[in-house]
Amino acid sequence: MNSALNSGSDSILERAGMPRRLAWGYLGILIFMMGDGIEQGWLSPYLIGRGMSIEQSAALFTVYGVTIAIASWFSGVLAESYGPKKAMLLGLILYILGTAGFIGIGLPNLAFGPMLFTYALRGFGYPLFAYSFLVWITYRSTPGKLGAAVGWFWFVFTGGLNVFGAYYSSWAIIHLGYLNTLWSSIFWVLLGAFFALIVNKDKFLLSNKSGTKAAELKKGITIVKQEPKVLLGGIVRVINTTAQFAFPVFLPMYMAHHGFDTSAWLKIWGTIFIANIAFNLIFGFVGDRVGWRNTIMWFGGVGCGITTLLFFYAPILFGSSYWLVQISGVLWGALLAGYVPLSALIPSLVKEDKGAAMSILNLGAGLAVFVGPAIVGLFIGLIGDEGVVWILAGLYFVSAILTSFIHLPDKAKTAHAMHPSVESPLEAVGH
Repeated sequence: MNSALNSGSDSILERAGMPRRLAWGYLGILIFMMGDGIEQGWLSPYLIGRGMSIEQSAALFTVYGVTIAIASWFSGVLAESYGPKKAMLLGLILYILGTAGFIGIGLPNLAFGPMLFTYALRGFGYPLFAYSFLVWITYRSTPGKLGAAVGWFWFVFTGGLNVFGAYYSSWAIIHLGYLNTLWSSIFWVLLGAFFALIVNKDKFLLSNKSGTKAAELKKGITIVKQEPKVLLGGIVRVINTTAQFAFPVFLPMYMAHHGFDTSAWLKIWGTIFIANIAFNLIFGFVGDRVGWRNTIMWFGGVGCGITTLLFFYAPILFGSSYWLVQISGVLWGALLAGYVPLSALIPSLVKEDKGAAMSILNLGAGLAVFVGPAIVGLFIGLIGDEGVVWILAGLYFVSAILTSFIHLPDKAKTAHAMHPSVESPLEAVGH
């Protein structure tokens, strides 16, 4: 009976595009990222309300983004060289140390130096945990379902970071207070790690290729010389979520000026990413059918460029109409998912060293956390909110142009079109 149920469950997961052996890992990522995303929507206005300047807040998030970028780059090659579970465990440890230091030492008296150091240390955490798991997915998925498999990853990643994190914190800051809400994040990341590292029994076979670990790490750089289109993909990945990390630095204050308080903003932000996680799945399947490059270019680049402007101008165009502002944001969040096939397209550009290719992509994801707040810090004093939003929209249109140059061999739309009968190299290995 249990065997039949498990078989049916496996069949459902496989048809949905999720590697069945990694199902518990996906759940772990969802819960871990919920813990990580607890403060994203409100930390900047909270710090500014306690006396920090917007430039200091932007600097804090910028330094955080630097360490995220470094960890994102290392995640791919570390996962490939030492195994995803070891890389994920390292990320968990660094997250807990950074979080405890930030809350216990930096925040009580707004000691800016310790805040910078500990928040930066915290930034090493989630890229090593989540992006190492993404490398695991690229090895475990069949080419024909890779778009859907990474779609599921971004579904749980974004669902935890931007939806559950936002909605939980909107409740917790009222009932627990700001500092206790931050402390509770440690419980959630530990629970996520339990599912991803302990309940998840899948084995990752380390590469048998000759060469030192240092040589493997070096491939995280030399891969862009071997395949320059990987570098283009990395740049597009930076642009993908630059606005996502820029908006929380200044949009809460902009929205408050137009009548939307912190609670309303958190609900808007959380709802945006409910749409986003749904479309992460949709665009994963769309990419597998109409082509990864076309999906990124038109839905992601062009679509996000237009809707970034619409979201910003919505309070001006529609006044205090919560629902029209919300709908404008939801459109942006939905089309943000148009970039999901990047995680399938970029590793498919190379036959080997997919972990190195993913390192460049992950570096792009990490750099977005740095670039978004940096753009705000550098330009908001010169050109204001409106000027910053036009920069963000312009970057999306640039990403569409860059994507037009990223072709798979023989102009194939997906890796499955290149090798329709090829299995994932590890999918054929029984455990």
